[in-house]
Amino acid sequence: MLYRTTLSEERKEVLTPLVDCLSDQLNKDGSVIIVFICTHNSRRSHLAQVWAQVAAHYYGCVTIHCYSGGTEETALAPQVATVLQEQGINVSLLALNDNPIYSLKYDSRSAPLIGFSKKYNHVFNPESGFIAVMTCSQADGDCPFISGVSHRVAIAYADPKTFDGLPEEECAYREASLSIAQEMFYVFSQVKNKR
Repeated sequence: MLYRTTLSEERKEVLTPLVDCLSDQLNKDGSVIIVFICTHNSRRSHLAQVWAQVAAHYYGCVTIHCYSGGTEETALAPQVATVLQEQGINVSLLALNDNPIYSLKYDSRSAPLIGFSKKYNHVFNPESGFIAVMTCSQADGDCPFISGVSHRVAIAYADPKTFDGLPEEECAYREASLSIAQEMFYVFSQVKNKR
């Protein structure tokens, strides 16, 4: 797998609805809440949550808060914690059980994100007024209605889980994380905040 150095025009078109939703809501309300959703809340939704929060911070969008959830609760994949640590996120295990809880700290002056698998409507997540970003086509199809959303956007990513146990596993997780990071940085570089 090769890491893309530039985004294709087709991929930018996929990301444009998220840019528009973020810009609209930020200009209207002054703040934005995003919940990234995939089936198991174990890989893609966590990667998107972390990199979106990092990108928002980088671009000075301090009133944007990112969460993640799934249509099912499983566990955050340890490969995700490993690759985030390798890519500069300070990952600390807070609780070890069937569904481990992690602190994901991206900046020494900011509160960490808390990473664990949960359903999108878990009490930890916001109840209303959030943008739902569907990070996998299965969750998008399985979840025709999400209560409390202000906008819903589909941005599907390939699941690195398909490489679990294979020689390409480490590379697949690294590529997934870098690709999602690149796209989240592109999205936030395009957000137009008129406030």
